[in-house]
Amino acid sequence: MIQYAAIILIVFGLYGLLSNRNIIKMIISLNIIEIGLNIFIISVGFVYDGIAPILTSTNSSSALLYVDPLPQALVLTAIVIGVGTTALGLALAKKIYSKYGTFELDEMGDNE
Repeated sequence: MIQYAAIILIVFGLYGLLSNRNIIKMIISLNIIEIGLNIFIISVGFVYDGIAPILTSTNSSSALLYVDPLPQALVLTAIVIGVGTTALGLALAKKIYSKYGTFELDEMGDNE
């Protein structure tokens, strides 16, 4: 069920990215896509009633379901990379605003 919510977030983000001509709104749309992808990756790695893959004396039975920690590690890395790319995008947007005086892509060619 949570996978459908993630797909809806991705679709909303794609719609916002393709329909807006404002740089800030495009950066926000990219962040919405990133959140949807992160939720989707986490939901794929989810195991109902799964336990952490740490062997102890209480869970040494081979019949137990273990959660795969790889999607969680990938999403943690993706979050850090997403924060960096968002910061870079906002810094570029600030430079573009200082040069052209607008965030609208359609109005940028008129100021030269």
